[in-house]
Amino acid sequence: MDDLDLDRDRNLDLDLGTTAGAAADTARTGLVEAARQALTSTGVHLMPPDAVTACTGTDRQAWERFRAHWANLSPDRYAAESGTCRLRRYGHFSLAAATGELTLLPHIPFVQPQDTNPLYVQVDRHFDPLTDAFAADPVLRSLIRLLGGLAGCLDQTGEWSVKVHPFRVVASADGQGQPTPEGLHRDGVTLVSSLLVGRHNADGGESSVFDPDGKQALATTLSEPGTLLLGDDRRTLHQVSPIRPLDPGRPAYRDVLVTTLTPR
Repeated sequence: MDDLDLDRDRNLDLDLGTTAGAAADTARTGLVEAARQALTSTGVHLMPPDAVTACTGTDRQAWERFRAHWANLSPDRYAAESGTCRLRRYGHFSLAAATGELTLLPHIPFVQPQDTNPLYVQVDRHFDPLTDAFAADPVLRSLIRLLGGLAGCLDQTGEWSVKVHPFRVVASADGQGQPTPEGLHRDGVTLVSSLLVGRHNADGGESSVFDPDGKQALATTLSEPGTLLLGDDRRTLHQVSPIRPLDPGRPAYRDVLVTTLTPR
């Protein structure tokens, strides 16, 4: 093969790579636009794992590193007071809407706005912060930037306040796991999202979304890791049914990442 043939092959590889990259960008744009249209029209949207993967650029290895953070959560003593075994951490970021610049903010207690969560309105809840590795994880950061792009169809701001809540809800044979012990509620934000990270030996855990008049907008059980449920929190209320062990001899758990955005 002479130099001319080598140059031609290199150019062909570059052209194919450029074409594939353009096709991937087009696909991502279409997925994001579909989510934005659904949020605008119905206030709720379910993104399957392949769509989330395409929009965040996450591969299997990155996902496995990401889900490993759920093995290092801390007990939620506030949920324990109502009989729920739940582990969690908490982080607060700012996200520049125009540039996607993400900044981890100083750790402070978590407070929900008035007229939202009936159990914890205006209560300072002290949770352990995200670990440094969790806060810097590329999957988390890609997901937050995706959510920022979606939230832009609901509200306009130069900077988003992003609150990140990794949860593990645990159930055993003698007690159900309550993902939302407060029942049907809203979080007092613009966009609320729930990403399923994993389930183990768990039955139940149906997510339900309702409009303010009590009409059900969506009911689904997040069963495949990477599924992302999105809601316009100003127009909807949500809850998750209890989980129970499929095998009563072993504990069950459900891992999710709840992320909320509101103008800062």
